[in-house]
Amino acid sequence: MTAIRANARKVICIGRNYSDHVKELANELPTRPFYFLKPPSSIVAPKTGPVLRPQGIDLHYEVELGLVMGKDLSEADGVDEAKAMDAISGYVIGIDMTARNLQNEARKKQLPWSEAKGFDTFLPISNFIPKSKIPDPQDVNLHLSVNGKIRQSDSTSLMIFRIPQLLSTITEVMILEKGDIVMTGTPKGVGEVKPGDIMRAGLNVDGKDISEGDIEIEVRDRQGRYVFEKL
Repeated sequence: MTAIRANARKVICIGRNYSDHVKELANELPTRPFYFLKPPSSIVAPKTGPVLRPQGIDLHYEVELGLVMGKDLSEADGVDEAKAMDAISGYVIGIDMTARNLQNEARKKQLPWSEAKGFDTFLPISNFIPKSKIPDPQDVNLHLSVNGKIRQSDSTSLMIFRIPQLLSTITEVMILEKGDIVMTGTPKGVGEVKPGDIMRAGLNVDGKDISEGDIEIEVRDRQGRYVFEKL
């Protein structure tokens, strides 16, 4: 798993790709895929951790299916569905941790989200999931619980924009390189976690849990100089 972090030159995260999630945060439905970047340094490998909450931050979880690129993919390749899916080597489950109050401040002032999404430990991921374990990534159930209570549980079939279109849109701007990770968006049910909370996330296919996708991680306070202040 250290190899996934070491090989990821960038992590691209799709925003607002589930309509119910868009509604719960009172956002507008997008007309095309949009995305932001998280630094690879935010990745937390399985059985490590914890997730660290910076001082003054309202920390939210967002469970997502991640795509691990197995080869370079560029606009010059003519990214059709077959080429897009062939470029994926496998999958991970990830929790896109978000400093929600900081993100809201940035949105009000039309500023980037990098700080709200990019803290160290803000992307716990699962073990690598081989493609053979997920025959159809658009038919997977994602779930996340906090202290044993289910908070998110939905199918990737509810994505607004499907995986080939996501990869095609990204490659209009930048090459996807071998090892890069693409997080495909989160379903409804996002919410806050506090120090001491235990998050568990995973996925199932046709009702069967895929153990490689399991995440269990604790939230703790972060020590350091950072304290949230309004922008």
